[in-house]
Amino acid sequence: MKLDGFGIMVDNMAVMVGFYRDVLGFEIKEDENATNVFLEKDGTLFLLYRKSDFEKMVNRKLSYCSGVNGHYEIALSVENYAAVDKAYRDITAAGAEGILEPTTEPWGQRTCYIADPEGNLVEIGSFTE
Repeated sequence: MKLDGFGIMVDNMAVMVGFYRDVLGFEIKEDENATNVFLEKDGTLFLLYRKSDFEKMVNRKLSYCSGVNGHYEIALSVENYAAVDKAYRDITAAGAEGILEPTTEPWGQRTCYIADPEGNLVEIGSFTE
């Protein structure tokens, strides 16, 4: 098997598509009003599924995390430490909630965390000074 991509369940498709497309630079692959929206970032497929539509498709009610949650993270890398700091400033200025300000970890990675509009964690990091 080959990993093609991953998806997350969303409440507000328009807000989430706007965030991943306009703030994080994901490329949208289809109409943003679809039941599921395909985006791509650096060759990785990223799918957003509207929760209510997915539940209709599988004919069952599912449970979801709410608020800022640690269920999983989406990890993005940038070219160097300065780019981590800039990304954090730019993304929080665009309205994302800052979770961890840029920090250089003992293992040599400079990293930060923000939350997307529905509380999913996004890490931005680099191992290059």
